[in-house]
Amino acid sequence: MEQSIWELMSHGGGAMWVVVAFSVIALAVGIERAIAQWKFVTRARALSDTVNRCLERGALDEGRSACERSPSPLADVFLVGYARLGRSKPEHVATAVHRERMRVNQDLRSRLWMLGTAGALAPFVGLYGTVVGIMDAMGDLNPEQTVKLGQIAGPISAALIVTAAGILVAVEAVIMFNFFSQRANRVATEMKLLTDEFLELLLDTTPDTTSTGKAGTSGTSDKGETSKRTKGDDDGNREAA
Repeated sequence: MEQSIWELMSHGGGAMWVVVAFSVIALAVGIERAIAQWKFVTRARALSDTVNRCLERGALDEGRSACERSPSPLADVFLVGYARLGRSKPEHVATAVHRERMRVNQDLRSRLWMLGTAGALAPFVGLYGTVVGIMDAMGDLNPEQTVKLGQIAGPISAALIVTAAGILVAVEAVIMFNFFSQRANRVATEMKLLTDEFLELLLDTTPDTTSTGKAGTSGTSDKGETSKRTKGDDDGNREAA
C-alpha cells in the first residue's frame, strides 16, 4: 500500500505533488477563515447593542469599557470613535471610524487569494501531469512492434489520475472561495449598518454635552448678575434711607 501511494504521487513528473500541495493549502485557508469568521456577526451585534444602550443614556465610559473587553473586531472600530470624540471635528471622527472599518473588512478577505489561485491553477497542473505521463507512456513503446490497447491503457489511465485530482482540488478551492467571499460581503454590509448607527448616537452626545456646559455657564453668569444687581439695589436703598 505504501509503495502504491508513492507510485501514485510520482505520476506526471511530480505534478501530483503540486496538486496535493494546492489541496493542503486550500484546506488550511478554509479552516483558518472559518475560525476567523466564526460568530463574527453575532458578536458584532451583541457589542453594538451594548454600546448603543450606553450611548443612549450618556454612559460613554461604560460603552468604551465594553469595547475594550469585547473579542469582536468591531470593537476596534468603535474605539477609534471614542478616541477621536471631542478631539476632532464630527466629520473627521466619522472618517476615522469608517477607515478603521475598511481595515477590518480587508482582514476578513485576507488569504482568500490563495483559494482563488489554487482553484485557477490546479486543473492546469493536473493537465500538465497528464500530458507528461502520456509522453512517458508513448516513449516506452517500441515503434517497430504492433501496439495493443492493453499496453497503453494502463499508463494513460495512470496519467489521467493527475488531471482528475487537479479538477477535484479546483472544485474544492472554488467552492470555499465563493463561500467565504459571500460571507465577507455580508459581514461588511452588517458592519457598515452597525457603524452608522454607532456614529449617529456617538456624535449626538457632543451637542448635548456642549449645550449643558453652556447652560451651566449661562446660569452661573445670570446668577452672578442677579446677585450683583441685588447687591447694588440694596446699596441704593441704604443710601436712600
